[in-house]
Amino acid sequence: MKTLTDLEYLKLNKFQKFWHNFVRFFARIPHKFVNLFKKIGRGFKKFGVGIWNSLKDIVLTFVHGDWKTKVSYFVMGFGNAARGQILRGVMFFLLEAVFVVYMIFVGAPNLANLGSLGTVESSDIKECVPVPPFGQKCTLRHVYGENSFMILLFGVLTIFFIIALIYTWRLNIKQNKIAEEILATGKPLKSGKQDVQSLVDDQFHKTLLSLPLLGILIFTVMPTFFMILIAFTNYSGPDHMPPDKLFDWVGFRNFGQLFSWDNSGGQFFSAALGSILVWTLIWAFFATFTNYFLGMLVALAINKKGIKGKKIFRGVLVLTIAIPQFISLLYISKMFARDGVINTLFKDWGWISSPLPFFEDKWWARITVIFINIWIGIPYLMLMISGVLMNIPADLYESSRVDGANPWQQYTKITLPYTLFVTGPYLLTSFTGNMNNFNVIYLLTGGGPKYGDIANANAGHTDLFITWIFKLIDEKQNFYMASVIGIFVFVFIAFISVIVYNIMPSVKNEEDFQ
Repeated sequence: MKTLTDLEYLKLNKFQKFWHNFVRFFARIPHKFVNLFKKIGRGFKKFGVGIWNSLKDIVLTFVHGDWKTKVSYFVMGFGNAARGQILRGVMFFLLEAVFVVYMIFVGAPNLANLGSLGTVESSDIKECVPVPPFGQKCTLRHVYGENSFMILLFGVLTIFFIIALIYTWRLNIKQNKIAEEILATGKPLKSGKQDVQSLVDDQFHKTLLSLPLLGILIFTVMPTFFMILIAFTNYSGPDHMPPDKLFDWVGFRNFGQLFSWDNSGGQFFSAALGSILVWTLIWAFFATFTNYFLGMLVALAINKKGIKGKKIFRGVLVLTIAIPQFISLLYISKMFARDGVINTLFKDWGWISSPLPFFEDKWWARITVIFINIWIGIPYLMLMISGVLMNIPADLYESSRVDGANPWQQYTKITLPYTLFVTGPYLLTSFTGNMNNFNVIYLLTGGGPKYGDIANANAGHTDLFITWIFKLIDEKQNFYMASVIGIFVFVFIAFISVIVYNIMPSVKNEEDFQ
């Protein structure tokens, strides 16, 4: 690909710049992959060097440290407490004590069973008691065995707990080393009161970020890691549904089932994946750009000089935002049903002789959800673009009118480029968000109508990946395939986002718009 000079690049129009960046991005993919592997190699090397240096420092600290430091290797916080830093010592010791108790009663048993996910299933035990004179009364008592779900959950929690303890133990060693160095200079160590004051003063950023980081770890990182592991099991109902049944590790078998045409058992996941992928992209495109340009049109019309009642128009449109989508979408789904208001009115007016299949035919259903999504999405875009339009310098329009530009030329040369430049990142997030737009699809059509030949995959013609995953879990209890699809969706959306983000003018060339 020809490399353009800065002057040649500036002479290109907006479309040519976008196309140039698009082609250049893909032309540089091999080079980016090479650089990626180089960075990964350097990262592993840096990580290895860091581990080696840390191990060497641990050994040297133990060899040259005093007896308080040596005891701290086994009883965390002992060195701090022995040197007068009681608060630090108590905190370190409590963490180690909690870890030991947790490992004895919870962590170690579950970690030991993590490789098998349990071997003892639940069962019914027959218990009989004698009934005089010669009879007996028997009852069945249900005895729960091992729970694969809890084993996996607490196994993951234990792994994270071990990592946290190793990090804290290393911090404990570092603090003993630092304390020895400070005392060797004759300076006093920080007291507990000074430590507390430091947390609300020079170390306040750590105090402020600790809770959000803990929340991200507990509610985002750990569930994501757990979900990824589920993809490598056969966790599903009813044959592998805890607590009565166990599930096992199956390796990459589930990925092969999703991405190959060898659909044993009539699952047809591969066919459903291809169809849903195509429809998801079509839906995301139309749901994003119809709302965007129609919202822009409404904003231009309302903001046009001479229009009266602007507040009323905006207020009416904002009402659609104020009404919960759960209510409005369910109501609209009833309106467009086979025996709903729309079909009834069309029959009464003599326009149709039989009900229109708004949600029963593949293409009717797809067009209907796109049309209804326009009604839902325009108010958001109208409000956002109204704010953008108010910030376009008025002298640009005045200068263009002096030069003889008509309204269409003003729109294509000023309004549209400026708006696209400012709202480019929003378009990207809106596109990826529409790929996961659960409410509109599920509340209107439930993903239907169902495929005829691949119905066993529980997929429908209007299903997106997010609704398909929900139905697999809610209706089929197929947790492992839902996890596999979730991983695929994450990788796919991340790939699209990286490509678009790298070629987006508003991100790549912030000074382009003049």
